Amino acid sequence: MSESKTTLFGGFGRRRRLQKQICAERDRLYRIAWSWCHDSYQADDLVQETLARALAKIDNLREEGRLQVWLTQILANLHRDHYRRTQPETGQDTDLLPSRDDPEEQADRTQLITRTRRAIGLLNDDQRQVLTLVDLAEFSYADTAMILNVPVGTVMSRLSRARRRMREILQQQGIGHADVVPLRRPQ
Repeated sequence: MSESKTTLFGGFGRRRRLQKQICAERDRLYRIAWSWCHDSYQADDLVQETLARALAKIDNLREEGRLQVWLTQILANLHRDHYRRTQPETGQDTDLLPSRDDPEEQADRTQLITRTRRAIGLLNDDQRQVLTLVDLAEFSYADTAMILNVPVGTVMSRLSRARRRMREILQQQGIGHADVVPLRRPQ
């Protein structure tokens, strides 16, 4: 087989593999989008547009190992564009949190999640995005900086301010450190 045919078929295989990987990221992208805007329709629209743009520009992805960062960067840009047009609401995806079987514990947990959502809603959009990307989506500071197109130091300061503000708000609501719900799913 000639070298040009090998390259052509190799590119086709890469493209198909990336298309599958992109589509498999839908749920993760939806959780991030929903935590930023707290509107299921808007989150779904953002994810659909992210997937459509990624699939259309699949050849622009240089490093396959950076697919999640690339997709989340597209999502962040779309969200930023949408935010410029409207004022978003915020929230926290409860599906990411572990559940309990005890009804009393579950009721307490639901109340705690509601208070946490309100606290996140009081953060500005920049802080909310950084908190979500680092603490929920588990991106590194460097990846978060790339996604949001800001310096790493800005990510670190926004995250520090967001965490401090969250602590203040939750303490004002009578929630102590022992009551805090983990943002990440247990491994």
